[in-house]
Amino acid sequence: MLRVGLTGGIGAGKSAAAQRLAHRGAVIIDADKLAREVVAAGTPGLAEIVETFGAGVLMPDGELDRPALGAKVFGDETARRRLEKIIHPRVRARTVELTQSAPPDAIVVNDVPLLAETGLPPTYHLVLVVETRRDLRLQRLQATRGMSGEEALARFSAQADDARRRAVCDVVIKNNGTVEQLHERIDLLYRDRLVPFEEHLRLGTSAPAGHELRIADPDPSWPGQAARLIARIRHAIGAQAEVEHIGSTAVPGLPAKDVIDLMLAVRTLDEADALASRLAEAGFPRRAGEWADNARGMPGETWPKRLHGNADPGRPVNLHVRVTGSPGWRFALLMRDHLRAVPSAREEYASAKAQWVVEHPLFAYAEAKEPWFDAEARAADDWAEETGWAPALPAR
Repeated sequence: MLRVGLTGGIGAGKSAAAQRLAHRGAVIIDADKLAREVVAAGTPGLAEIVETFGAGVLMPDGELDRPALGAKVFGDETARRRLEKIIHPRVRARTVELTQSAPPDAIVVNDVPLLAETGLPPTYHLVLVVETRRDLRLQRLQATRGMSGEEALARFSAQADDARRRAVCDVVIKNNGTVEQLHERIDLLYRDRLVPFEEHLRLGTSAPAGHELRIADPDPSWPGQAARLIARIRHAIGAQAEVEHIGSTAVPGLPAKDVIDLMLAVRTLDEADALASRLAEAGFPRRAGEWADNARGMPGETWPKRLHGNADPGRPVNLHVRVTGSPGWRFALLMRDHLRAVPSAREEYASAKAQWVVEHPLFAYAEAKEPWFDAEARAADDWAEETGWAPALPAR
């Protein structure tokens, strides 16, 4: 199944987005509803809250007096954290139960208001944020919840800001217009990205690459996208996994195909094979066939590796799995660092790309680059010797 995180600031329209996703067929797990459920009357969660904060947080009918509890924790960081330690583990456990009970081909959307604040984004295959201009959010809260401007602003301050949410999210859903416009955006996202993502994930296949060769202008968001992908990989196979952003999208200012290249370092290719199923479950299935890099300066020789793609049709990825210390591993890091450090090399590569894309179709583009890569390998080696560059070996 596809696990999706959904978040957004108060008043942004996250609930409306969740409702539309449910209308399209997604299974919605609402963290706010679960937070109320796990502290309902008679639950162990409510008993622990009373033990921690006193009987004054109970109403006569035995339900939680939320305003009374809020008064005790609002503005008190220690009290808030004590409350979170009671509620959050129970919400997580209930979320796991509901997720496991969903059909195998489900698109499960976790509606989590504080997703950016809790460190959960890497646990999902994709994270969505509903974003609305601050003035519109203020108007909505005043109109629909009867909040004063002061109350609304206090709620804004208690949550992550738009920049922090955007940094951990893969898709920003703008909601500055009508409900109908929001529905159109959700419908398009569901049809063109979520449904095929789930199918590729279930079948263990990568989303197909486009047939059009296009070199994109440098995108300052590429490093952030790579960081989110790396966080997912580390969540899947271990926090100490050595994953690097490599290739043209890792070099600031360099035009590139809009494909994020990543490299996972392993001790042996047997280890790479053993990790394949976990990577596939995280959304990075192995590409069929045997893959190898052309050995620079050694005609006819190759450097073996494993290659994974991305089940997400909205974000092309090449995940190269190479043995630590191997020539292919070293060259990937050396070329990246050389191009980052030497403007003339970067400019030469950009110029060559522009020429290749005009002269060669998609499948001949990679072959056309090989002579330049051989020359780059020699230039990068010279630079490494001059500067004392050496790749950092992972601690084992």
